[in-house]
Amino acid sequence: MDNDIKPALLIIDMINDFDFEQGEILSRKAAEITTPIVNLKQQFQEKNLPVVYINDHFDLWKADIDKIIEYCTNDLSREVIARISPGKDDYFLIKPKHSAFYETALHTLLQQLGVNTLILAGVAGNICVLFTANDAYMREYKLYIPEDCVASNSHEDNEYALAMMREVLSANTDPSAKIFDR
Repeated sequence: MDNDIKPALLIIDMINDFDFEQGEILSRKAAEITTPIVNLKQQFQEKNLPVVYINDHFDLWKADIDKIIEYCTNDLSREVIARISPGKDDYFLIKPKHSAFYETALHTLLQQLGVNTLILAGVAGNICVLFTANDAYMREYKLYIPEDCVASNSHEDNEYALAMMREVLSANTDPSAKIFDR
């Protein structure tokens, strides 16, 4: 990344119970993207760059990651949660709807951190990641949405969402291994 870029990694809805229609499918796809997200997170940590988890609240309405993890952990989610849970230096916000910006403190946090570029990762690519990308674009953030760090219920939905983010929102969707090559 060039010097004028001040990035943050947003990890969206990866702490999840997958207890919904097609949740079993999405849990398998989430497991597939966990390794590249964890690798990207490690690169951010090594460079002292912010990592922000934004998650559904599962009707708990508590910004308490331990309670959300406890609630979400089941046979479908256990492996993903064990590998990708937030660390002590990560930020954690809950969201009431699809976009990570909608009625959350995310924009204020990013401004205080001096962030101008967002790397989005998580599920579902065609819903929460897409809505977050749209709101980020409207707030004039530069967007990277690595294709190997986003999953949707179907391959077609994911590809369509990535195309929309690339073509309409000017997002770079190159694989995560290329993020720090720029």
